[in-house]
Amino acid sequence: MGLNDSNIPDKTIETLARSFFRDSLDYGFKKIDYLRFVNAILDIAMKNSGALVENSHSSQHLTVAGSQQCCKLPLEGERLLIRNFTPSDLDLLKQWMEDVVGREFVLSRTTAKTMNVEDFVHHDCCILGIITLKNGNPVGAVAYCDHNSEQHRAELRKIIGDPSQRRMGYAREATQLWIQYCRQFLKLKKIYLSTLNTNIRNIKLNEELGFQVEGILRNEVFFDGRFHDVLRMGLFID
Repeated sequence: MGLNDSNIPDKTIETLARSFFRDSLDYGFKKIDYLRFVNAILDIAMKNSGALVENSHSSQHLTVAGSQQCCKLPLEGERLLIRNFTPSDLDLLKQWMEDVVGREFVLSRTTAKTMNVEDFVHHDCCILGIITLKNGNPVGAVAYCDHNSEQHRAELRKIIGDPSQRRMGYAREATQLWIQYCRQFLKLKKIYLSTLNTNIRNIKLNEELGFQVEGILRNEVFFDGRFHDVLRMGLFID
């Protein structure tokens, strides 16, 4: 693929631009600063074009260790396990819900209300798994919310609850395993994600896993004293 070719959807470009624009307001950007920023991005892209091409190829080859055994929990990846949620995990889950990342995990994107943790884990339409390291140490959780067996779809949520374990690639591996679980056991046809605002890092991760931006609901949720956009991404499973 040449530098002038692109398969990135317009909605994704718009989402990334809106995210940067929101952050730029905090820095007091003026029109000349946006031009400087664009020039800087182009310079970086030209200098790292080789790395960009390499990354575009590597993102096409996502593998999951033990994917043939993903018909039931626990699931096993290269560095992680996903096991069933147990009552003994409740206190740990409550601890993870204390920061903003955790509270978003149990936030309803339709009612904008944060669910009680007990109600969340015992909801009839919620399937919950605990992410652990190979030594059994819990680091996060994944869930399928609003599981609809008639429509063959569900909302995927993920969280690395232990802040010290974030930005280590665990969210990617756990999501890969959870998608395999959906394919081979739940037999879903569509998985969707609804995230607050436009987190560039999260968008990129989800796109590399096959999700596509379906739309942006502007100022959809009032959370932590201000309105947030809700970004919807979907993955259709053939």
